[in-house]
Amino acid sequence: MSERKGRRGGGGRSGKRAARQISQTKQAAYIERNIPYFEVLEESGLAQIEYNADTVLEEIGIEFRDDPEALQILKDAGADVQGELVRFPRGMCRSIIQASAPKEFTQHARNPENSTIIGGKRTVLVPAYGSPFVRDLDGGRRYATIEDFRNFVKLAYMSPGLHHSGGTICEPVDLPVNKRHFDMIYSHIKYSDKPFMGSVTAPERAQDTVDMCKIVFGDEFVDNNAVTASLINANSPMTFDDTMLGAAKVYARHNQATVVSPFILAGAMSPVTVAGTATQILAEALAGMAFVQLVNPGAPVVFGTFAAAVSMQTGAPTFGTPEPSLILYTAAALARRLGVPFRSGGGLNASKIPDAQAAYESANTLQTAALAGVNFMLHTAGWLEGGLVMSYEKFILDADQANMMPILLKGVDMSENGQAMDAMRETGPGNHFLGATHTQANFETAFYRSTIADNNSFEQWQEDGELDATQRANKIYKQMLADYEAPALDPAIDEALVEYMATRKASFPDKDY
Repeated sequence: MSERKGRRGGGGRSGKRAARQISQTKQAAYIERNIPYFEVLEESGLAQIEYNADTVLEEIGIEFRDDPEALQILKDAGADVQGELVRFPRGMCRSIIQASAPKEFTQHARNPENSTIIGGKRTVLVPAYGSPFVRDLDGGRRYATIEDFRNFVKLAYMSPGLHHSGGTICEPVDLPVNKRHFDMIYSHIKYSDKPFMGSVTAPERAQDTVDMCKIVFGDEFVDNNAVTASLINANSPMTFDDTMLGAAKVYARHNQATVVSPFILAGAMSPVTVAGTATQILAEALAGMAFVQLVNPGAPVVFGTFAAAVSMQTGAPTFGTPEPSLILYTAAALARRLGVPFRSGGGLNASKIPDAQAAYESANTLQTAALAGVNFMLHTAGWLEGGLVMSYEKFILDADQANMMPILLKGVDMSENGQAMDAMRETGPGNHFLGATHTQANFETAFYRSTIADNNSFEQWQEDGELDATQRANKIYKQMLADYEAPALDPAIDEALVEYMATRKASFPDKDY
């Protein structure tokens, strides 16, 4: 690897070329789907899972831990509360959700052109989330810093295939645990003008997110419009803890979106079967979304799921295998039947580096999510090592895949131009289409042009330095960061944000939890 890195600079030319291609790709706020959903279960199978999920809610129950207020809210709504265990009458959660949860909603960005719509036949692609480590070819695997966090916000901002800035793109471990959320939210606001996710690691940190959003958007706008969409994980199996419940209450009361996601490693945190895991996912999601609606009817919710499998030999999480794909297809259909937006993962993999394993596993989950009809695709770009690592090169490789998704989901062009009968009449038997009028009129947009793949001859590849895809991605991300220009931010808003953070940080001591 190090020997190749020292070779001739032709790869630098290709890296700059690809970076220019990225910047010239048309930016969109979301993908509009025009192809059918891929379904793996018929009506009877989906209805059985819904029935079983209601049985879980009614007979087994869901724990709501260490939050007396949450328990009282649920009891007042008619749930059977025994200690921290909550059982729901059959159909209760579904009726609460369908009575008030929006089928889709707009998440507003500070640049209105980047405001996105979550739900319906739309797909929003979001970077990976939560990694404590980062990796690149130069520095290897290391703990993430706030500088890495800013870099990934900038790369997401510059990536036209990504519609969202994400949330905890990586954990900046060089900052105190109880204060780093300020710098993360500020980075999303300062270095990007795409929508972003809020902090959920404590209720007061969720409140800080809301307060900072109000500095940007105004109090009344935030209380009446979603400007964040934040991840509320169930502590599977069948448990919500006080941290997630507290953050959910803050966001719901301010009319901000929550992505209620059971976090499942099937075989350890759910049954080993597809139907059993889908049943548990639905039960947990129904309980969480119903709770949000009880806190504030009409607050946006997203039915989320993160489902992988564990190795029955080692207990380690695995990705890109067939069973989680079947779970994802099933959960997406269940979300559509419920009538709420759906979230699941994108480029998931367990590989330690951006190699063939990473590519295969990521492609399997990314294609599944796209075909299933995921509305909010978290972990689209950058994910390595089961989520422990955010990789610079993998981010660029995944962003290239994200650029392709609109073309796949747009479907087949059946217009007169798409049918291309004039091209066939003009060319006729035995001739080539390269010089046809139709080809000349369409050649710029006829096929997707990858920003990372090398399709040149062996000799040209050799001339350019014999670089593999990871080495090309390394050059591209560096060029992108060198070319980065921050989106305009009102100086008065910037000053108010900095003052707010300084005041809040000074009001309590640093802690590592």
